[in-house]
Amino acid sequence: MKLSRPVSWFLLAFGVWSWIIWITFVKNLVKDGSGLAFEDGDPTAYFWVHLLLAIVSFVLGTVVGFIGLRGVRALRRTS
Repeated sequence: MKLSRPVSWFLLAFGVWSWIIWITFVKNLVKDGSGLAFEDGDPTAYFWVHLLLAIVSFVLGTVVGFIGLRGVRALRRTS
């Protein structure tokens, strides 16, 4: 399957965006002072669920970004 230039760039940008957003989210989760993520210094279920969500999003963002990168590289070889 051949991806168009706009689709390839969109997928690559989405992968980068996903990493930026979720790194920021994990930093904020670790620094949480509201008591949702940590109770008496121990991680709560809220913390674990959201950490798992972030990890899955990192993986999916990486896969989508990699597909976009391959599309951009293929377009450059054919141009």
